[in-house]
Amino acid sequence: MASRKEDPFLGSNDIKEDSEEEVKDKAREEGGAREMVLPAGNSIHRSGSRPQLDLSGAAIQGNNFEERDPTILLPNQSDDISHLALDIGGSLIKLVYFSRHEDRSNDDKRKRSIKEKLGVTNVNRRSYPILGGRLHFVKFETSKISECLDFIYSKQLHHGGMDSRLWLSEAPPNDNAIIKWTFAAINHWMLRRCEMLYMGKLSDYYQEATGGGAYKFADLFKERLGVSIEKEDEMDCLVAGANFLLKAIRHEAFTHKEGQKEFVQIDHNDLFPYLLVNIGSGVSIIKVDGDGKFQRVSGTNVGGGTYWGLGRLLTKCKSFDELLELSQRGDNRTIDMLVGDIYGGMDYSKIGLSASTIASSFGKTVSENKELEDYRPEDISLSLLRMISYNIGQISYLNALRFGLKRIFFGGFFIRGHAYTMDTISFAVQFWSKGEAQAMFLRHEGFLGALGAFMSYEKHGLDDLMVHQLVERFPMGAPYIGGRIHGPPLGDLNEKISWMEKFVQKGTEIIAPVPMSPSGTTGLGGFEVPSSKGDTLRSDASALNVGVLHLVPTLEVFPLLADPKMYEPNTIDLSDHNELEYWFTVLSEHLPDLVDKVWIHGDKAKEAVASEGGTDDAKRRGDAFARAFSAHLARLMEEPAAYGKLGLANLLELREECLREFHFVDAYRSIKQRENEASLAVLPDLLMEIDSMNEETRLLTLIEGVLAANIFDWGSRACVDLYHKGTIIEIYRMSRKKMQRPWRVDDFDIFKERMLGSKDKKPHPHKRALLFVDNSGADVILGMLPLARELLRRGTEVVLVANSLPALNDVTAMELPDIVAEAAKHCDILRGAAEAGGLLVDAVGSKDGLSSVPLMVVENGCGSPCIDLRQVSSELAAAAKDADLIILEGMGRALHTNFNARFKCDALKLAMVKNHRLAEKLIKGNIYDCVCRYEPQAAPAPA
Repeated sequence: MASRKEDPFLGSNDIKEDSEEEVKDKAREEGGAREMVLPAGNSIHRSGSRPQLDLSGAAIQGNNFEERDPTILLPNQSDDISHLALDIGGSLIKLVYFSRHEDRSNDDKRKRSIKEKLGVTNVNRRSYPILGGRLHFVKFETSKISECLDFIYSKQLHHGGMDSRLWLSEAPPNDNAIIKWTFAAINHWMLRRCEMLYMGKLSDYYQEATGGGAYKFADLFKERLGVSIEKEDEMDCLVAGANFLLKAIRHEAFTHKEGQKEFVQIDHNDLFPYLLVNIGSGVSIIKVDGDGKFQRVSGTNVGGGTYWGLGRLLTKCKSFDELLELSQRGDNRTIDMLVGDIYGGMDYSKIGLSASTIASSFGKTVSENKELEDYRPEDISLSLLRMISYNIGQISYLNALRFGLKRIFFGGFFIRGHAYTMDTISFAVQFWSKGEAQAMFLRHEGFLGALGAFMSYEKHGLDDLMVHQLVERFPMGAPYIGGRIHGPPLGDLNEKISWMEKFVQKGTEIIAPVPMSPSGTTGLGGFEVPSSKGDTLRSDASALNVGVLHLVPTLEVFPLLADPKMYEPNTIDLSDHNELEYWFTVLSEHLPDLVDKVWIHGDKAKEAVASEGGTDDAKRRGDAFARAFSAHLARLMEEPAAYGKLGLANLLELREECLREFHFVDAYRSIKQRENEASLAVLPDLLMEIDSMNEETRLLTLIEGVLAANIFDWGSRACVDLYHKGTIIEIYRMSRKKMQRPWRVDDFDIFKERMLGSKDKKPHPHKRALLFVDNSGADVILGMLPLARELLRRGTEVVLVANSLPALNDVTAMELPDIVAEAAKHCDILRGAAEAGGLLVDAVGSKDGLSSVPLMVVENGCGSPCIDLRQVSSELAAAAKDADLIILEGMGRALHTNFNARFKCDALKLAMVKNHRLAEKLIKGNIYDCVCRYEPQAAPAPA
C-alpha cells in the first residue's frame, strides 16, 4: 500500500480508531513517505483469497440484431463468482456491480462469411470476463444498510447475478463467495446504529459503541447473504478508481465556474502526473504519477466533517443535504467581513482584491452585539461552506504549485455534485493561481472507492479498457450523484412500467423527474432529488447523473478519421439554450407519432407478450416509454450537462435506447417491410432506365436519385406529413422531378471529375467504397443500391454500412442481405457481387462464370439515426482499412453528425435537409434543399 507521511492533520476521509492492521501499516511506514510502486501491469493489489475465474474454453458468442454487445462465455466457470464492490461511508454506501448479458447467439452464415473476407476474427477481442457486460452504480444511505443487503440479495449479486426470472428463487449458499469493499467514513456510533437498525432494534440508542470497528459489518453480510467481505485499502481504491475513469470515460472530467459546467477531454496518454484531492471528513491530497504510483503529499483536518459538525451545532440541521440546502438561501455578507467592509466599500486594487473578497470568515460577528439565534441559519451555512471550500482550494493549489502540477481533480463526500461547493473551490484555485490552474471534478466522484475495490478482483479486465469500448446509457433508475438512490429493485418490465405510472403528473405533462413517494420515505429508486420539503426540488438540483457503463470489446475508433483527437461528431451546438429548447420541442412533438407507431406495431414486434394483452400491453408500454423519455427531456432541460456533454446525436440515441428499454425493438418494422416491397417492385424498371443513359448523365441521375429518395424519413415531421399525400412511389417521383441544380451545397462537378476523369486525366476506380446507408424503402433501394451498383460496375468493392440495431425507419445490417438478395434476382451485376461478397451463401456461382468484385454488408456498431465514428464495430473498422471512398448519406449521418468531419480518404456527403431550422443554421437554405459535399482525402494529421 502507499505510505503516508505523518502530519498534524487527519487528512483522511474519517475519524476512526486504528485497527490492528492499521497499526502494523504505520509501523511499516515509519521513516517518511515512500512512493507506491506495484508490479508492472497491475494498478492495485489483486487478492488471491477468492475463487479465480476459469477462462478455459472462453469464447465470444454471436449476437443478433437485438443484442449489440457480445457475451463472452466461460463454459467451465461456475455462476457463483460475484463481481461486486462496496464503499461504505458514514452517510452513503456506494455499490458497483457487474451484470452479464443474456445469451442471444446468432449463427449467421452470411455474417461469418463476410467476417472471413474482412479478416475479422475473435482473436483480437480480449477474453476478459467482464467485457461484454455492464457496470452499474448504485447508492444507499448507510443508516439503511438493510436496504442495500436486500438489493444485493434480490438481484443475487453475491452469487454473480441471476436472470430476472429467477430472482424469487432461493439460491444455494456459497461459503467461498467474497465481496470486495473499502470504507471511507465509518465511525463506531454509525456502525452500531446501522447494526441495530438491521436487527430491528434501533430505538433511542445514541451512545458510542466500542470494539470491533467497521468489521462488525462482516457479521451482517455473513448472516444475511452468507458471504465474507474483504477490505481493500481506501487510498489504493481511490487512485485506481480515478485513473480508470479519467482514462476510460470520454466526458468524465469537467470544470464548474459560475454555475456553468464545461467538460474537459483528457488525453489518457498525457494524464500523469496529477493531484487528486479527496474531501471526506478530512482532506487527503494525493500526487498520482501513474497506475499504481502515488503519494499522499499533504492533507488537512478541515474538511466535510468540519462543515457538517460545526453546521450541525450552529444550525441544528439534521442532515448534510439539509445544511447544503440552507446555504443556497444564505447571504454570507451578514457574517463574513469583506474587503469592502474594511476599505469603505472600495476594492483594494493595489493588491488585486475586490470589495466582495472575504477578508475574514465570520469576522463581522466579533464586532456585533448579537447572539447565535440572531443570525439566520442560511447565512451561517453559506459562510461555513465558503470558509472551508476556499481553504481546501488554496491548500490544494499550493501543493500543485509545489510539484509543478496544473491539473487538480477534486472528489469525495463533501462535494456531492453541489454546484456552489464546486464554484467556490474553482474560484479559490483560479484566484490563487491567477488563472494558470483550474479545478476539475469527476462525474463519478462518489464512486471512486467502490470502483477501485471492484478493480481489485483478479482478471476483472478493466486495466486496458479503451475509451471507445465504453458506452454509457441512462435507463430509468440510473442514479443521481447527490440523490438518495435505493428502494426495491425493478425485477422485470412490468415492475418498471408500474414505477413509471407513479410519476408525478401536472395536467398532461410530466414535471421534473420525481417519483411519487410518501413523505419521509426514500422513494422507489431512480429519479429522486434530495429535498427537505416533500416533493419540492431543492434549489440546487445540479447533480450529475451516473448511467450504466456498457463494456463493449468489439468497438473501435474508425481508422479513416483524419484526426481522431480533434473529431467531434455533433454538428449542432446544444450549449446554445435556444438550440436546446428548439430540439427538445421537436422531440417532444414527435412523441405522439412515435407512441402511435409502437401502439399499432408493438404487439407485432413483440408477439411473445400478446398473451398479456396484445395491443393493450403495447399501449401500456408505449405510455411508459413516453413518460420515461419526457422525464429524460425534463431532466436535461433543467440540467443539460446531467448526462455528460450533450449533443443532438446523444438525444436521438437516448430516445432509441428508451424505446428498447420498454421492449420496442423495432417500432417501424411493418412500415419498413411495406416500403421495401413497394420499392423493390419498381427497381427493375429504374435500373433499365439508368442503363440506357450515357456515363455522365447516368452519374448525375444516380446522385439525384440518392437525394430524392432521402426524403423518406419517419424522423422528420415534414416528411411524415408527406406520407398522407401519396404512395411511396408517387412521392419518390415527385421528389425526383424537383431535383434541379445547383443544389444548396453542390460539389457534384468535382466528384464527377474524380469519377469520370477529364480531358487530361484518365479516371481510376476507387479500390473500396464504404456506403453508410440511411432509411429503408426507397432511400436504400432506389437511391443507394443503384449507386452501389454503378461503383461495382467500375470495379470498386462496395461495403454497405448499416445500423446494428433499429432506429426509426433506418435499415439495419440484419435486413440488408435479404433486400440485396431480392434485388439481385433482377440484376446480374448485383447477383455476382452479392455472391462474391458472401451475401448469397447458398449460391453456386454466377451464370457467366466470371469473378465479380464483392458487395458486402457490415454493421456500424450503433442503433441511432446518427453515428459517432469514435465507436464503430470491429467489422466496420476492418472494412475501412482498404477503403479509399466514404459516402455518408442522410441527415443523421451526414448533417446532424459528421458534416465537419475530415477523413484520410475521399468523402461524399449526401442528404436532403428535412428540417427548417437545420437548413437555415447549417447551409443558410430552406427545407428540402440538398447537400452534395465532396471532400478529397485530408492531409495526414501531425504526429
